[in-house]
Amino acid sequence: MEEYVYYNSLFDIYSNLLTKKEKETFRDYYQEDLSLSEIALENNISRAAVQKTVKNVLEKLKYYEENLHVYDIYGELRELLKENDINRMKVIIEKMLNE
Repeated sequence: MEEYVYYNSLFDIYSNLLTKKEKETFRDYYQEDLSLSEIALENNISRAAVQKTVKNVLEKLKYYEENLHVYDIYGELRELLKENDINRMKVIIEKMLNE
């Protein structure tokens, strides 16, 4: 379940970097909860082709995050909002900017 939420979060961030077909396949599989066979039948392609597309999308999403760190930065900023000490916030932000 945690992995499901993670990939959907990455998709929300990086979906504009995917092709139309990649977006559709991801949405069908991860958000509409269609099986690989159902997606294949709907698109008149093989189940293996759908599986390969899903795998490629996940690899792309991981690659984008490994290089751009938007999801990680977003998480750090959410944690920062919980901080009450303005001076501590400044230190954390400075550290983030220098990484």
